[in-house]
Amino acid sequence: MSRSLLLASCCALVLGSPALAQEPEATNVDEIVVTGSQVTLTAPYAGGQVARGGRVGLFGALNVMDTPFASTNYTEELLRNQQSRSVGDVLQNDPAVRVSKGFGNFQELYVIRGFPVYSDDMTYNGLYGILPRQFVAAEFLERVEVFHGATAFLNGAAPGGSGVGGAFNLTPKRAPDLPLNRLTAGIEGEGELYLAADIARRFGAAGDYGLRANLAHRNGEAGVEGEDRELTALGLGLDRRGERARFAADIGYQDHRIDAPRPTVTPAGAIPAPPSADSNFAQPWTYTDERQLFGVVRAEFDVSDAVSTWAAFGGRNGKEANVLANPTAQPNGSLSAYRFDNAREDTVWSGDAGIRAELTTGPVGHRIVASASQVQSKSRNAYAFSNFGGFASDLYAPVTVAPPAANFFVGGDLDDPNVTERVNNTSFALADMLSFADGRFLVTLGARYQQIETASYDYNTGAGLSSYEGDATTPVLAVVYRPNDWLSVYANYAEALIPGQIAPAVSGGVPVSNAGEALSPFRGEQAEVGFKYDVGRFGGSVSLFRTSLPSAYVENAVFAANGEQQNTGLEVAFFGEPRDGLRVLGGWTWLDAELTRTAGGAMDGLRPIGTPEFQGNVNVEWDVPAATGLTLEGRIVHTGEQPANGANTVDLDAWTRFDAGLRYSRDMGGRPITLRARIENLADEDHWVAVGGFPGANYLTLGAPRTLRLSLSTDF
Repeated sequence: MSRSLLLASCCALVLGSPALAQEPEATNVDEIVVTGSQVTLTAPYAGGQVARGGRVGLFGALNVMDTPFASTNYTEELLRNQQSRSVGDVLQNDPAVRVSKGFGNFQELYVIRGFPVYSDDMTYNGLYGILPRQFVAAEFLERVEVFHGATAFLNGAAPGGSGVGGAFNLTPKRAPDLPLNRLTAGIEGEGELYLAADIARRFGAAGDYGLRANLAHRNGEAGVEGEDRELTALGLGLDRRGERARFAADIGYQDHRIDAPRPTVTPAGAIPAPPSADSNFAQPWTYTDERQLFGVVRAEFDVSDAVSTWAAFGGRNGKEANVLANPTAQPNGSLSAYRFDNAREDTVWSGDAGIRAELTTGPVGHRIVASASQVQSKSRNAYAFSNFGGFASDLYAPVTVAPPAANFFVGGDLDDPNVTERVNNTSFALADMLSFADGRFLVTLGARYQQIETASYDYNTGAGLSSYEGDATTPVLAVVYRPNDWLSVYANYAEALIPGQIAPAVSGGVPVSNAGEALSPFRGEQAEVGFKYDVGRFGGSVSLFRTSLPSAYVENAVFAANGEQQNTGLEVAFFGEPRDGLRVLGGWTWLDAELTRTAGGAMDGLRPIGTPEFQGNVNVEWDVPAATGLTLEGRIVHTGEQPANGANTVDLDAWTRFDAGLRYSRDMGGRPITLRARIENLADEDHWVAVGGFPGANYLTLGAPRTLRLSLSTDF
């Protein structure tokens, strides 16, 4: 699909043709006031695909129209109807986000506004560090809340060192008002089987207490030949929604293994033509395996009608083991690779507490919030490489080799890794959201004081290598003006704070000379203006932003700070149900990214790797009037050309993917039955869908083949 056609379709939806546009509907002020709850969810928007608001850091849940930042909050209904497997599947709907892979591993990685967010830098019910590191199953989730922009003030610095362009908060499932007994069975691709159970009840005289349990299991080969996946996910959530006291407690367990996972490919010069999308050039002895146990408790109490307090605490224990062989590819497709084994164990504790008070001074209303938070993590790591000379294969005709011995370059004991990294981030925040003119004009002022401690240790001896202890204050200034009930104009200035990054052991098959060194923290700056609209059943936003951040990468075998990345962009988003039975969701992003202040100006003006100028999504659902219970859906995902090396001499081609699906619901024997069928990559296009994700790296990710997902669910 051409860019002009995608633009035309988006413009028609956003600006509203006579067939779709509706007159603004009056919205009562009582429905859009800031709630600030740390536990209660906002209501779904028309169409049920997104919510009217979401978590905004220490402010708790805010209505989108009162939030001085861009955000989109995807609902469990959307996840279920699209048969989403992970957070990455959900984010395929977001025009500001693209999904990539981790650096030399199979971690889901999300790029928003041209900057990466690592999966372990997402928050879980508002807390950092609690979620599984590599992959988060969709069955755990009630909401996927996407926040656009710098969040150092709102959430504190992300402990993993990402989150400059945005943040993601995942909210666990809650028991609905009515009893729920839902069973789902499905099949995907070549034979990956899926079984899930979702059971919920509310208890007490007024249904104040809720309990929800989710169990899911996947096993088999999906679309990529020889790539076998097995996933077990178990989640249990308890909540109380009293008049003055509210709390939620959630625990989850995830066991995820992939055998012969198709690796990313690093090009050596020109980009090779993509192989068949269902082919697998992984060695059969490679695998990735992770087990994660995690949980969080959050409670809030209304001391009075004007004062509320909250506290939350959570933790995670995770273990990972990997045997990998990510290749380098010549332009003709010949591959060279070496074996890389690693083991990792994480222990993370995270908490925050605060108080919120509302008061009035003359004509000015105040919502004053104070909070304190802390994240402590300890990571044990070990690695082992085979000879970097490696072994040969071919992208188009893979060659299976015997696993080489991983004894050439070794760090630590894979069976008993040493502590190699500790992080301790503590912060204190104070903010005042001032309200003027009966709530039509909001001004937010605040600052967060952060203490950051990062230490790295030798893989073999456990001796200290490098450490950083320091502090920083990150301010925020934001305004919202609502000239009427359906329009909101906003502007903000915010900052990002990145804890000191740890130099990797190896880059591009060459040992890094300062491996383990912890760099000083980086500070980024963001300025943004925009407007949002809500005409009752159709809404959206337009945002213009500029973000700058110092950059670090490996050069001449040294990992160090070098230059600054500046990203300027325009985002357009839309959502809702403009007509009964017609739901739309999507938007697009233009991004002008460039490097500045590089050493000697050698790379000034160049675009960072993996930053397309244009990307867009359109998702449409239609309830067929002539066939009660039948819904058709279609989605277009387009990403423009993006630089594939630092010199900008090689570009990754633009690509477009079409998805289609249907669902059919009816009652059988008094029980609701829903059949869902979805085909992704309908045209079965072979294309590289992402380049890089880790700063300075240019590895390529091959898109998934045409894949059919079928599921049947029933409530009883």
